[in-house]
Amino acid sequence: MEAQGTGLEAAYDTVKQTLRLENDRPLALRQLIKACRKGGTISIPGVYSGFVDKMPMGALFAKGLTLKTGQTHVHRYLRPLLQLVSSGAIDSSFIITHNMALDDAPKGYRLFNEKKDGCIKIVLKPGAATQAMS
Repeated sequence: MEAQGTGLEAAYDTVKQTLRLENDRPLALRQLIKACRKGGTISIPGVYSGFVDKMPMGALFAKGLTLKTGQTHVHRYLRPLLQLVSSGAIDSSFIITHNMALDDAPKGYRLFNEKKDGCIKIVLKPGAATQAMS
């Protein structure tokens, strides 16, 4: 839902969203369809919530592509992933740009949504003291 892009297709999607004629940004999905090899599979673990426009259905059909979609199976993967992070087998620190108190979550979501201060991933810490943000 938050795929960003440049050029004519991105401008088209921005106008459609502004006019409430489209509620997703399908630029990345269009690019996937165009880039995928014949007989390939496109896996979409992200979130698309509604209507999208200008999908290259001819390319999807002609290439015989398979679409796999759906929410990530969090309950299946969360415990093993947490164990890998806890043991040090996976270092996730490179993606964490901010640490905040749980009470600061609304500010954090705003920061992330507005792509300010180089925000990529925020870790919320229950019980931590809240901090003033500009």
